[in-house]
Amino acid sequence: MLKAGIFLDVENLSRNGGWGIRYEIIKELVAAQGDMVVLRANAYLAVDVEREGDDPAYRQRQSDYRAAIRRTGFHLIHKEVRRYRDSEGELVLKANADLDLAVDALLQSDNLDYILLGSGDGDFLRLVRALQNRGKRVDLLSFANTSSDLVREVDNYFNGFLIPGIVPPDSGREGRMRGVMHAVHEDRGFGFLTVRTGLGPDDVRYDVFCHITDFSRSGQPMDNASFAYLRNRRAVIEFDMAPTEDGRVKAINAREFRWSGRAEGGPPNGEKE
Repeated sequence: MLKAGIFLDVENLSRNGGWGIRYEIIKELVAAQGDMVVLRANAYLAVDVEREGDDPAYRQRQSDYRAAIRRTGFHLIHKEVRRYRDSEGELVLKANADLDLAVDALLQSDNLDYILLGSGDGDFLRLVRALQNRGKRVDLLSFANTSSDLVREVDNYFNGFLIPGIVPPDSGREGRMRGVMHAVHEDRGFGFLTVRTGLGPDDVRYDVFCHITDFSRSGQPMDNASFAYLRNRRAVIEFDMAPTEDGRVKAINAREFRWSGRAEGGPPNGEKE
């Protein structure tokens, strides 16, 4: 049985679409990659000690949140938020756990065969290479704003938006699927989606048909160029799956998935250069 470790940059995941993430699904995802036992599961998160001291309600919410993560079997590593003034006198809050995560991953990898890194931060590129040079398999889990260099370097990339059940559906309705368009025929207004149907390595299908007439943006029809552009920017599409007359499957009631959370605004879903 292979020994696995999970190292999550919680602040990065939460800011970029993973707010409300179900931590137990992450452990199930790792177990589904083979004959794995999760030996280490670390979650690195910021703690605003000053604000928690001044705001009892905020302190209680954060305490409940940390306790919920802990109940799923994760070891929590706290990084205290620091406040300082920048060169223009603006107050800046910072709590960077990157170094803590990297050092722990390197030290603890002596007893691990497989590592799942949860972050889209390109600063972890050298960590990934160091772990791979030590003979470890390194997979990546992230949501939006992910370094494309990091995606190319890891052994396998999991787009968190596509993992079933890992974050709530955009529509609020359970059972909705998510996928990304990997092929499109712009002139004819249809394409095919890559969709993850489960947590295992083979639980992926590439034959989900999507027609422009089954897709809407803010309740309005979409033109062919905009439809094709969904593939170019690897937008995440949420939909219901239905059978076709010829025995295949298609996406209906499709819409672009718009993640939300503590972060305001931000670029579309997917990788960044």
